Amino acid sequence: MSSGSTADPMFQRTQDFGDTPTEIRETDHYQHEYVHDFVERWDDLIDWDGRAASEGSFFIDVLKHYGCETVIDAACGTGFHSVQLLRAGFEVASVDGSPQMLTKAFDNARERGFILKTVHSDWRWMSRDLVGRYDAIICLGNSFTHIFNEHDRRRTLAEFYSMLKHDGILILDQRNYDALLDGKTGGPSHKFYYCGEGVSAQPEHVDDGLARFRYEFSDDGSVYHLNMFPLRKAYVHDLMHQVGFQRVTTYGDFQSSYREDDPDFFIHVAEKSYLSADEDDDVSE
Repeated sequence: MSSGSTADPMFQRTQDFGDTPTEIRETDHYQHEYVHDFVERWDDLIDWDGRAASEGSFFIDVLKHYGCETVIDAACGTGFHSVQLLRAGFEVASVDGSPQMLTKAFDNARERGFILKTVHSDWRWMSRDLVGRYDAIICLGNSFTHIFNEHDRRRTLAEFYSMLKHDGILILDQRNYDALLDGKTGGPSHKFYYCGEGVSAQPEHVDDGLARFRYEFSDDGSVYHLNMFPLRKAYVHDLMHQVGFQRVTTYGDFQSSYREDDPDFFIHVAEKSYLSADEDDDVSE
């Protein structure tokens, strides 16, 4: 890594973006962004109860619709979705590239009566760390946008594809970066994803190659940042098709019908199963 702190990210408590934070556009830098103190505040940001109320049973319903039983939670974070899926009866492998997140996720699940099967893995080589094929992979929380290099994005999607069963699905979400890049929105509404009280999550810098978000907690005034790549919706669809996914259906804030500028988040459901010739006329929605 050419910039940022050189300390072991496992023991970092403060973020370090160097003298020019908007020049930090490296996939691996996320490990130096999810420092201990930020991870400890992450649940204040998402608010488990608020998040559960806002998304309802959306992901569980989609997984059941496709007959899924085994799921990789590829960006488990502090464990919210892994716990929700375990509670609903799914078999879950909880994966994250941040050891701090995995530790917090394991503790959160244990407090709620569940034991997570946690795996520390880089998506680009996930098949080295997980054995077998799964019915579904979920990659949520805008996590895919931590990848800045196009080759790495293709490699990650190819890894996901290879680890799915022949009729498996990938559920991947992202911010509505189209609206941000085109000046159609000022930032997230806190209605669906980041539901915590007393927390501000707003874009501080946006250009075609970087979306830098500022997270401020009002109780102690602490401030953290994340640097992410602003993925356009059509680009993500195209990448998914290029690595082999057949049909991609996109929801806006959990709704199938929406105006393009309105949603905070897009949720893509990509199907691996082969389409017959008459089904192949329109494979993207």
